[in-house]
Amino acid sequence: MHYIDQTITGIDGTQAQFTGYVIDNNPEVNMDRQRPAVLVLPGGGYETISYREGEPIALAFVGAGYHAFMLRYSCKPSVYPTALCEAAEAMRLIREHAGEWHVDPGRVAVIGFSAGGHLAENLATSVGDDDLAAHGYDPDAVRPNALMLGYPVVTSGALAHRGSFDALLGDDRKDDPAWLDKLSIEKHIDEKTPPVFVWTTVTDDCVPMENTMMLVSACKEAGVPIEAHLYPEGVHGLALGTKETAWDDEDKNIVPCVQSWIRLAIDWIGRLFLR
Repeated sequence: MHYIDQTITGIDGTQAQFTGYVIDNNPEVNMDRQRPAVLVLPGGGYETISYREGEPIALAFVGAGYHAFMLRYSCKPSVYPTALCEAAEAMRLIREHAGEWHVDPGRVAVIGFSAGGHLAENLATSVGDDDLAAHGYDPDAVRPNALMLGYPVVTSGALAHRGSFDALLGDDRKDDPAWLDKLSIEKHIDEKTPPVFVWTTVTDDCVPMENTMMLVSACKEAGVPIEAHLYPEGVHGLALGTKETAWDDEDKNIVPCVQSWIRLAIDWIGRLFLR
């Protein structure tokens, strides 16, 4: 395996960090092998980037035979659509270098957590197509082939994680109904949305589980395939739910019942990409 480390300059001049974990081909198997890839977008309320939802997740997919890429996108005081354009640039890099990195460009998924889930949804759906086009991107060319989400921010309505939208939109737009409606993902699921895998917990007191349920309903109505897992317990931001991704090894962040999600996600993406 070798590492990719590149800086992406945002539309506002800020810098995002793009990291790749690329599995080298081996003559014992197939030197021309193309693998599917996963782009990881950690959470952090659009105010910071969680380490626990970044590299540990990427390495889990590497262990399952996927190339993995991670984006530490620009957060507050950067505002929409800075992070979206950086995510689009990350997808462009993955597909542009598909030959060099042995990536199958038609099998690239994105996985996002919490606010990173909102960013992943924004990239995968048609919500931000006009904004991407305005900054020189073909939205269809940077849209992922699959969408995976952990306890995602979805709605800007009554059950919103208000802090994420405040940080994303900034003081000038955070209370603007038009902008809030535009970025309320459940209102914009359509035929361009790729298949979805999502999980959350009933007891998430930061991003209410209803965010996920709204997404499920919207996908069902639009005919978008979705697999959803609702776990009975667990605080927000569990990542893998293991000791490896627990804050300061606190027991409340080690939740056995949610630890199955990564295996289920790998099984799901395998059925989608490897069949």
